Amino acid sequence: MGQLAEPHARESRLADVAARTAVDGVAVEDGAGYFGMFSVQPALQGHGKLLAGRKVEFTAHDGKKETLSGKHVVLASGGAGQVYRTTTAPPAATGDGIAMAWRAGCRVANLEFTQFHPTGLHHPQADGFLISEAVRGEGGLLRLPGGERFMPAHDPRAELAPRDIVARAIQAEMSGRGLDCVQLDISHQPAEFLRAHFPTIHARCLALGIDMAAVPIPVAPAAHYTCGGVVADVSGRSDLPGLYAVGEAACTGLHGANRLASNSLLECVVTGRAAARDILLHGAASGPAGGLELAGDAAAVAPPAADLARLRHELRAVMSRDVGVVRSDAGLRRAAATTGALRAEMQARFEREGASLEMLELRNLALVADLIELVDAHGFERVVLVIPAVIDAVREDRALDRMAAKIGRASCR
Repeated sequence: MGQLAEPHARESRLADVAARTAVDGVAVEDGAGYFGMFSVQPALQGHGKLLAGRKVEFTAHDGKKETLSGKHVVLASGGAGQVYRTTTAPPAATGDGIAMAWRAGCRVANLEFTQFHPTGLHHPQADGFLISEAVRGEGGLLRLPGGERFMPAHDPRAELAPRDIVARAIQAEMSGRGLDCVQLDISHQPAEFLRAHFPTIHARCLALGIDMAAVPIPVAPAAHYTCGGVVADVSGRSDLPGLYAVGEAACTGLHGANRLASNSLLECVVTGRAAARDILLHGAASGPAGGLELAGDAAAVAPPAADLARLRHELRAVMSRDVGVVRSDAGLRRAAATTGALRAEMQARFEREGASLEMLELRNLALVADLIELVDAHGFERVVLVIPAVIDAVREDRALDRMAAKIGRASCR
């Protein structure tokens, strides 16, 4: 915490608060979960929903539902990259924090702004692995299967154009030619050079049977970063007292339609630190006293339904096809038919069948996908703040132009 007074005592106090508070979508991998900057105790790993900003109804992996209370809740749940079929985001990036905050009444912003990295490794076992833009910076050339270059036809800077231009160019070539990927060729560089400059990329490709010193690397655009999220100020404070959002789950105004390099890391560190300071400064705010408050019966969690994996795959395929790198009115209308219906279905099933991890994640994915499509398709692309009640009304009565006027679309241009 650096310059904070009494750093050790205050850090211990904040860690104690974090360890006794849960959020929707805590990442669980190899038995380790993370809440903001602090490790979550194994007993608290699972999913939950936000209650009035400072309480979380929590479904643990041991099959129990509990209500956890704390003076402050920090949403550090990451973005929503898993809404797309091809993504560099980890499996836990299912938009949980964004969806939970929305349901609680928070504003969200810029959800239609998803950054796509132009050169994700295209391989069934790639697991979201990125081929760095530095490969193009060192002379890597983008080619079609026959070996022809195509970037000079899209931008005078060719392979050195900004990543959004390169991603759109690759997508245009893939769509127009019916390709699953294109080729990134840096085989003209010596093997020693590649091992020295790109040791991780070289090793990963080689493990998958791709010798980048001899053959081109298959690449395709991949969803990389959720630029929008829960509206938060520079201290991470959301619309609900006691609820903070930091990192990719938040929209602090730093990112526009296209994230720049490692600004997200800077934002995460700065906003996370500012949120910690704010929590310490307002530690005596009204709310539950220290400790963990448990309420409700220990209810069993429903087993995952057999069709959830299929529905999730279909949603991600639709989003990649129609709400991906290149979008059109027709594509967004097609996506709306899927996202709106699936959102309603998952909410009804959640209330009828009970929760499972798979159910909760798909419910959140469907909501975030519907919000992305709705904002982009119906003329709200320049509305900075998306208000839950207004957007839900739009979904219900389809009076799009009238509703757009009501929330001041013209004033946001």
